[in-house]
Amino acid sequence: MAGQTRGTKQPSKARSEETGFGFESDPGADWRHYEELKLSPFLEAALEEFGAHGYHGGSVRAIANRVGVTLPTLYYHHGSKQDLLVTLLMGSMHDVLVRCRHALEEAGERPADQLANVVECITLYMTHRRRLAFLDGEIRSLEPENRERYRAQREELSVMLRRIVADGIEDGVFTTPYPSEAARAILSMCQAAATWYRPEGPLTETEVGRRYVTIALDSLRFRRRGGKTKAS
Repeated sequence: MAGQTRGTKQPSKARSEETGFGFESDPGADWRHYEELKLSPFLEAALEEFGAHGYHGGSVRAIANRVGVTLPTLYYHHGSKQDLLVTLLMGSMHDVLVRCRHALEEAGERPADQLANVVECITLYMTHRRRLAFLDGEIRSLEPENRERYRAQREELSVMLRRIVADGIEDGVFTTPYPSEAARAILSMCQAAATWYRPEGPLTETEVGRRYVTIALDSLRFRRRGGKTKAS
């Protein structure tokens, strides 16, 4: 099947647990396109509060005040502050994974094309949805069971990149002597875009994505057909 890395099955699509909370629907083949995300009032208020004060510094009462409801009303919709954080993190991870699966499928069989699409996809998500993506740092605030659930989802991105890199090494188009470290560095680079990117800056989300693709291929010492590395 086009877009699958060799020797592996494409992961089954996770069902969104956030129906009705305002997370995006499956973008299908249009994974590069982003509309304004309109979260539920409770999640938007929690995102603002956690973004301003962190999870531990954020107050459930302050979240309720941002929405203009009483605490019992907030707790009726979300049982705890932890539930708000879990919903935001899992919803965000679901959305980026769905987009990356489409990007991988669209790329076809060539590892370089797969790598380019997945790197662009992750970077576009981190820049377009940077407020949500920035919450990844709050994984330390998750309770153990919730942390394991989230890590299992997040690991899919890492596995996706490692498999692409391994296929490229096998094909001889990626020639780095450090494939594991390179794959880890590429993912970290993409994720870090959420911490520094600002739309009012000199680069658009699309430009950052394209530049990161070039950097990723260079770090893998991509060898074009004909024998020259991309950096040559």
